[in-house]
Amino acid sequence: MSKITNPRQTVLITCRSDIKVMGKSFLKDNIITVDWHMPTSFNPGLYAVSIGKSRLSCEMIRDSKGFVVNFMPYSQKKAVLYCGRHSGNHIDKYEQSGLEKEEAQTIDCPRIKEAVSCLECEVVDEKESGDHVIFIGKIMKNILKSDEKRIFHLTEDCFTTTVE
Repeated sequence: MSKITNPRQTVLITCRSDIKVMGKSFLKDNIITVDWHMPTSFNPGLYAVSIGKSRLSCEMIRDSKGFVVNFMPYSQKKAVLYCGRHSGNHIDKYEQSGLEKEEAQTIDCPRIKEAVSCLECEVVDEKESGDHVIFIGKIMKNILKSDEKRIFHLTEDCFTTTVE
């Protein structure tokens, strides 16, 4: 399907929630790489992300009712690939990818400091969609940090960006 629908802008979704590992609960911050996302309404501002049901981030977003859409620059291709290839179940993706964490302003969730822009979203609805869940978030805050060229996914490990 990606040969037909791509290129698509790749984003990193960040989330925070209590998770259980080996019977113990602890607060976890996570990052997931996503190509399936879109604005759905101007008024109110709504944004949707599609997350695989088997992913840790799906459980975390469902539990916390919040997420941040981090629009990443092409210069962060290596970190974007890392976050897409590794599960956050047993690692800290911030530490392993080299990305820096900063706190969101309106929700209890981290953002990515290196992001070009961010949308802080509070979940208002979710829809089952085959093997994914579509989370619809009300945009609580949008932050434009720079006009650096963003990353777009072509296929597998191939990415591109825009031209001037």
